[in-house]
Amino acid sequence: MPLRKVLCHAEVNSAMFQVFAATPERMGPDEIGNYAARAESMGFDGLQVPDAIHDGLLLSAMALAATRELIVGTGVLVAFPRSPMTVAVASWDLQRMSGGRFELGVGTQIRQNIEDRYSARWGSPVPQLREYIQSLQAIFHSFQTGDKLNFTGEHYRFTRLQPFFNPGPIDHPNIPILAGAIGPAMTRMVGRVADGMITHPTNSPPRYIREICLPRVRAGLESAGREGKDFRLIVGPLTATGRDEQSVMQEWERMRSLLAFLYSTPAYWPSLELFGWKDKGRELQEMARAGHWDKMTAILNDSMLEQFVPRGTYDEIDTVYRDRYGELSARITFPMPADPVNDDYAAEAVARLKS
Repeated sequence: MPLRKVLCHAEVNSAMFQVFAATPERMGPDEIGNYAARAESMGFDGLQVPDAIHDGLLLSAMALAATRELIVGTGVLVAFPRSPMTVAVASWDLQRMSGGRFELGVGTQIRQNIEDRYSARWGSPVPQLREYIQSLQAIFHSFQTGDKLNFTGEHYRFTRLQPFFNPGPIDHPNIPILAGAIGPAMTRMVGRVADGMITHPTNSPPRYIREICLPRVRAGLESAGREGKDFRLIVGPLTATGRDEQSVMQEWERMRSLLAFLYSTPAYWPSLELFGWKDKGRELQEMARAGHWDKMTAILNDSMLEQFVPRGTYDEIDTVYRDRYGELSARITFPMPADPVNDDYAAEAVARLKS
């Protein structure tokens, strides 16, 4: 059976996508409401909200308040600096206020950021994130049913929830919990306990998803006795698109610069290893350490970029997406135009991806 049919709702031969808009990481609370409403008017099914420069839960609240049907998900919320209880309370409120349109995406970030930027504890990231997700599920269950909260693990313990602090049942209590994952153990764990997975731009090449990612997810599903038919896989590639070839080339070069920055971090090298390019990661790491940021793009040639970045004008990009991801996932992210003057062209591409 094709992998897409195992993990997704849609049939392979129809190649119909749920299309999520990607949000620029620098976009703040003063802009996100209008941005979300714009995405909804263009026909996007959902919006992925970052948690990097601004708070992902605050951005989600403002995006949900500005829309009526748009699914809004964090992609991904940095988990370890936040207690699962505080995240559960916020998620419950977002689900209540939106009538069931919120999805919680969580991830680990990297050790240096957790310890030195957030001053939080970095333990064993795979079991820690597993317990994080399981404790969220336990808390949601107690919120909805009033049953005693009793989750005890190695990293988290939740055994006290007085009725006064329980927000009580809501109409849509099944908040999807998705997770970002790159390494083998993390990816299998996501298959075991989460409702879905959000790919990182560095692990979004079709070959990597087909040969590495999905087999690991399937192994996790099978180990937990799960069928996986409701598992959500959101593929989030860096995409070069625009009205004309000149616009596409500008985005192509911008994606080259972003990937060069990302691949200076060893945690993102597994996909480079698959293609035999791990030495390129080491070169980028050395350049970053030396502060040679302006020279890093030369390391990523066009042949490498083609594996990671779908490319085409708005008239072409739906075909490119189907060729790359049609057998792999029913959910993809697609970039909103930087200039709203191009919204109609992008909206037509979104409509073709959905049809």
